[in-house]
Amino acid sequence: MGEPVHDAARAVERQPAARALARGGYVANGLVHLLIGALIIGVAFGGDRDADQTGAFRAVAEVPLGFVALWAAAALLAALGVWHLAEGMLASRRRRGVSVWGVRASEWGQAVVFLFFGGLSAAVALGARPQADETARDASRGVLALPGGVFAIVLVGVGVAVAGVVFVVMGARRSFRSKMMIPDTAVGVGVSALGVVGFIAKGVALASLGVVLTVAAVRARAEDAGSLDAAIRALLDLSYGPAIVVTVGAGLVGYGAFTVFRARYARL
Repeated sequence: MGEPVHDAARAVERQPAARALARGGYVANGLVHLLIGALIIGVAFGGDRDADQTGAFRAVAEVPLGFVALWAAAALLAALGVWHLAEGMLASRRRRGVSVWGVRASEWGQAVVFLFFGGLSAAVALGARPQADETARDASRGVLALPGGVFAIVLVGVGVAVAGVVFVVMGARRSFRSKMMIPDTAVGVGVSALGVVGFIAKGVALASLGVVLTVAAVRARAEDAGSLDAAIRALLDLSYGPAIVVTVGAGLVGYGAFTVFRARYARL
């Protein structure tokens, strides 16, 4: 990384306003996950709303002044994405050795996710009403038509499933604590418990999505692909499916609450 890039990243990090906006991004992300968790629980009881990020943003758009909340979420999520982008650029200055690019990949991966969802929130605020499942199926059809397309989707599915496993491990090992300053109090114990439950639940949801994508690729059936909503509805077909879905939804509500607390305790 060149000096101008480092200087720009350092300038972002030194700005109190940038830090405050990044913390606000965690609040926005937490509230989105709270809503997704509620939508997932609704699906377990027969609800027909999309239980994913697009469904959450569309639900916000339907309430009075929802577009204001969507624009606020877009700005805060984008700010958090920029913060992670800067953190990745500064990784070499803080962690020298073979792990540097691993740190950068993690930070930049998070930056892409937050910037994408910030853009999605802005699009819904402008009147777009995206359908994640249909988008995923259309994209899968296009990729499957290409030489080696099956393998490309399998790689994506496996990657998403691996990300899910990583979340489960992070929750079980409570490794998220290394990125936070959680107090040694009753509140801190509660925040840690929410983190454990939330990370594991999000990991299960991501792993399920990875399986859905992989199965769709192996069967060469784009119509079997989908978003998180499709993965959740696939879980309903399992034995004790509704109970599993309610558990995952409640876990994501816990993850959302944890992420709101993370705004206060994150190391920024």
